[in-house]
Amino acid sequence: MRTHRIVLLAALIGLAASVLGYAPCYAKDKGDSGRLLTGRVTDKQEAPLGGAVVYLSNTRTRAVKTFIAGQDGVYRFPALSPSIDYEVYAQFEGHKSDTKTMSQFDTRPTVNINLRIDTK
Repeated sequence: MRTHRIVLLAALIGLAASVLGYAPCYAKDKGDSGRLLTGRVTDKQEAPLGGAVVYLSNTRTRAVKTFIAGQDGVYRFPALSPSIDYEVYAQFEGHKSDTKTMSQFDTRPTVNINLRIDTK
């Protein structure tokens, strides 16, 4: 009887995890820290836009992370789950770049997405 309760409890926990959208991320090895998204924010003339705010949205949970680009326009989001799609865009002085997607089907450990903002 006790074994049946344990099995039932484990099944209920698994069902709750799947309903809540929990998807464990299995690393290839203990040194795997997820994926890295990096890129550069520039204007239409390729000049870096230091201080631009870069927004990264998890398409599954809609959680948003932000990063303020350095003076060289570079941004980075480390340790991203390889099993989730992300959307990224930048804003600078009231202007916005196009939204780009980093797909879970793109298996590269480092993805580079440059963002352009028309500041005029």
